[in-house]
Amino acid sequence: MENRSSISEFALRGISEMPEQQQFIFGIFLSMYLVTVSGNVLIILAIGSDPHLQTPMYFFLANLSFADLGLISSTVTKMLVNIQTQHHTISSTGCLAQMYFFLMFGDLDSFFLAVMAYDRYVAICSPLHYSTVMSPRVCVLLLALCWLLTHTVALTHTLLMARLSFCVVGEVAHFFCDIAPVLKLSCSDTQINELVLLVVGGTVLVVPFACIVLSYILIVSAIQRARTPGGASKAFSTCSSHLFVVCVFYGTLFGAYLCPPSVASAEKDIITAVVYTVVIPMLNPFIYSLRNKDMKRSLKRLFSHSRMFSS
Repeated sequence: MENRSSISEFALRGISEMPEQQQFIFGIFLSMYLVTVSGNVLIILAIGSDPHLQTPMYFFLANLSFADLGLISSTVTKMLVNIQTQHHTISSTGCLAQMYFFLMFGDLDSFFLAVMAYDRYVAICSPLHYSTVMSPRVCVLLLALCWLLTHTVALTHTLLMARLSFCVVGEVAHFFCDIAPVLKLSCSDTQINELVLLVVGGTVLVVPFACIVLSYILIVSAIQRARTPGGASKAFSTCSSHLFVVCVFYGTLFGAYLCPPSVASAEKDIITAVVYTVVIPMLNPFIYSLRNKDMKRSLKRLFSHSRMFSS
């Protein structure tokens, strides 16, 4: 960022400005962070250690868990440190780094959900060609494409932010460095940043969501054509967890970024950000494991092995 000699750090408002609530907030978010890390690490270990889970669906679920770990770590850890040290600031370089990782891991969540919807479409609508269409090579290419696209988008926003001048020390009205609240503190012309945010950010949000909707439209259409007894319930049982996560994730994002300015507020932005950066990554391991017999079996095997080694 320009004028770094005069503006070397920003203040972060945090979840609440009331001093008496800080330790309560610290305890709640530390607990949620530890649950999120434990749950997603267990998902990754269970999938990696079970040969029966070496399929495209679980391959991308493991990567989704990794992205969730990155998403919550890039936002919550700095907030926890600030509460504990009672020093609610972040350096300009740290702000840019936090923004980059938040955008990259957040966009990865969106892209992985879209790829998982495509995987379900192929499995249900073209089961005979599934092993060919979703071959290991294709899965690796899809994974690399997701990482490349999200890195490019996050880096573009970060570099555009780095060119701006910040003439006075201001408070970021958030608990981490999101694009919109940081832009409000700039004394430079932010039209390019806002245009890129609208076009690129909107595309990254809408295109994966459109792919998910299209995949499920085709799935429903294929099920209706097949008309096999119990086929609908069996097909949707493999999609229910994914559908629930998609609804919560995109419902929150659309509510945060597509709401009219008249109803937008810093408090509303913070609440919605907590949902998709903390609550959803925490719930994902439970959603994908509680109704999945294969995951429950793998987790039980993982726990039994850990108890055997500890004894």
